[in-house]
Amino acid sequence: PQADSVPSSLPCFCHTGGLRGATVIDALDTLYIMELEEEFQEAKQWVEKSFDLNVNGEASLFEVNIRYIGGLLATYYLTGEEVFKSKALELGEKLLPAFNTPTGIPRGVINLGRQGSISFKMPNPPLPFVKTIEAASVCPDIPKIGMSWSWGWASAGSSILAEFGTLHLEFLHLSELSGNPVFAEKVMNIRRVLGRVEKPQGLYPNFLSPVTGSWVQHHVSIGGLGDSFYEYLIKSWLMSDKKDSEAKKMYDDALEAIEKHLVKKSAGGLTYIAEWRGGILDHKMGHLACFSGGMIALGAEHSAGDRRQRHMELAAEITSTCHESYARSDTKLGPEAFRFDAGSEATATRLSERYYILRPEVVESYMYLWRLTHEPKYRHWGWEVVQALEKHCRVEAGFSGIRDVYSTTPTHDNMQQSFFLAETLKYLYLLFCEDDVLSLEDWVFNTEAHPLPINHTDFKAAGQP
Repeated sequence: PQADSVPSSLPCFCHTGGLRGATVIDALDTLYIMELEEEFQEAKQWVEKSFDLNVNGEASLFEVNIRYIGGLLATYYLTGEEVFKSKALELGEKLLPAFNTPTGIPRGVINLGRQGSISFKMPNPPLPFVKTIEAASVCPDIPKIGMSWSWGWASAGSSILAEFGTLHLEFLHLSELSGNPVFAEKVMNIRRVLGRVEKPQGLYPNFLSPVTGSWVQHHVSIGGLGDSFYEYLIKSWLMSDKKDSEAKKMYDDALEAIEKHLVKKSAGGLTYIAEWRGGILDHKMGHLACFSGGMIALGAEHSAGDRRQRHMELAAEITSTCHESYARSDTKLGPEAFRFDAGSEATATRLSERYYILRPEVVESYMYLWRLTHEPKYRHWGWEVVQALEKHCRVEAGFSGIRDVYSTTPTHDNMQQSFFLAETLKYLYLLFCEDDVLSLEDWVFNTEAHPLPINHTDFKAAGQP
């Protein structure tokens, strides 16, 4: 099994550095939750017998963490089976050299095999695939030496907020399970660096130098490059059973700055979150940013009084805007990005933004809003997505992304991203489940929808005495 299910005619996507089986590992907990026992056992057997971590290749620290480590940890906690824990810990050790920088802010790319340090050029801009940079590495002549480096397209060799800011949940669990504090120390140091650096208007730009610990430029986005950093602040607090007050304060302060500077309302009454480029707003919202409705609702659930009501309303409005981006397309699936300018609202105005690659963020927000409000419209909207996926994305071998959501006869991109099984299908399933299936009282989802247990003092992995 390859990282993503892909025919051989497509270029090599090497964000997992030679690690195989991202689709299998990303899907493990989904199979388990859906009680697909036969398929789960087949996948488990593959992990036991064929999952080889001794590869020499360049991998995204971020993707390996959220897909592989997240998937293995979640499956361990759900099943109590040691093979998943041992593989997660072994892989976690391989990521540690990425943190060998002057600040401790990790570089974005790690060679899972060898030691050293290099940099190389990536396509600029990167290919517009998955979470932040997932398939940004169409394998050119990448040097086969080197331990860690920054993406060549990232500003001046910088590290990316959504990448180094999306390690906290998994690394705390790695320390907990291994008894080795090094993983927790690495992510707590990241938080210290972010605490020291000045935030323009209270906002967190997307690019930080791992050498100086300073921002490289002032592009702020709640979509790609920024997104899951904010998500992991509120989820770190929740996962700590609400003891990590530093994470909660950072989240509250960041959301206040976002509300003040980035949240806008269109002429047609749609609430959206714009991007910020050195003080100038870009009135577009990426599909990736549509996770924010669910995040804001989750945070609001644990706020008091006026703040709770204001944030629940904001979450519902953003989720409704993201629904509009689906409803206004011919396929009833949403584009990669949509804009609010030149009389256009919640639609893609550029050819390069009209594709849909089976992304989960909109149904993720539907799931959270359903769980927290039980308003029937969220299930209705989710069912619209199920029907659209069946109609436009199902192909003989699975599901495929489409190149233009505004075409009634869309062409397929022949790629089933692994997050489709990890996230899109899991969130849709949970939307129609009872609330006690992976209850939000007991679990937080990492940014790849892998459930990690909230640190209740009496929690044990399944099957543990």
